Amino acid sequence: MPDVRRGAPRARSVDPIAEEAAEVLESGAIPALSPAVAAGREMMDRAMRIVPARSELRVTNEAGFVLHAYPYRETSLILDVFTRDHGRMAMVAKGAKRPHSALRAVLQHFHPISLSWTGRGEVKTLTKAEYMGGMLPLAGDGLLSGFYLNELLLRFCPREDAHPALFKHYMITLTRLAHGEPASLVLRGFERVLLQETGFAVAFDQCIKTGERVQPGLDYVYQPERGVRRAHASDPSSWPVVSGQTLLDMAQDDYGRAQTVTQSRALMRFLLHYYLQGEPLKTRQILIDLQYL
Repeated sequence: MPDVRRGAPRARSVDPIAEEAAEVLESGAIPALSPAVAAGREMMDRAMRIVPARSELRVTNEAGFVLHAYPYRETSLILDVFTRDHGRMAMVAKGAKRPHSALRAVLQHFHPISLSWTGRGEVKTLTKAEYMGGMLPLAGDGLLSGFYLNELLLRFCPREDAHPALFKHYMITLTRLAHGEPASLVLRGFERVLLQETGFAVAFDQCIKTGERVQPGLDYVYQPERGVRRAHASDPSSWPVVSGQTLLDMAQDDYGRAQTVTQSRALMRFLLHYYLQGEPLKTRQILIDLQYL
């Protein structure tokens, strides 16, 4: 279990390098993945940072993964990490780019690592990182799919908002990809869990109006911002019509039926496009071009 300690507020406890790194993030010197979505994500990030006199946070031995790393100064990195109990975190890894730094081999994508950090500002200071092991490395199609997962987390998860269930599913998804399971089916399940855990989607197997379980033989639509309901002739043509059986299968992460595979792909493309306001996911387009999605 991670050790979390909060010290008494001090006059000056913010690491000046971490503070400068935060200013770099704020200034936009590091290019955003998507201007429109980055603006919305920054709004959520700012809302979560508005707290009075935040005391210094010290965390040790927290499980996490590196989602993205930005070069900072000559020898350091700014990390965007996904942790089990603290969600997405920004932190500066001092000296991580030095040739003989022990952090170089540890701070790799898809490595399960134990992280320790300190700080009270937006960007924390990494104090220790250790490789935990226990997971197979990603390669080939699985590696590209892993970067797709990371891009989804960067787009949909605000900083310092814990999602332990999503973290667990991320680990399960990486394991399934490492074992060579079909990427298109594995990623579909992750997309669903991501939208539900971050509050962008509700249950796929329950009608929003009646609260009743969907029926396998009926047709439904997923109304954005609302949820599942029966399909109507007046629904926008851009809304995919899916069978109740497909929705039940998706809720159970069962993609054994060909119709479920086809309809769930159309539904998730629609929902991701809607919530990203039309901004494309770079890795998703590559996967589509390669016909993995």
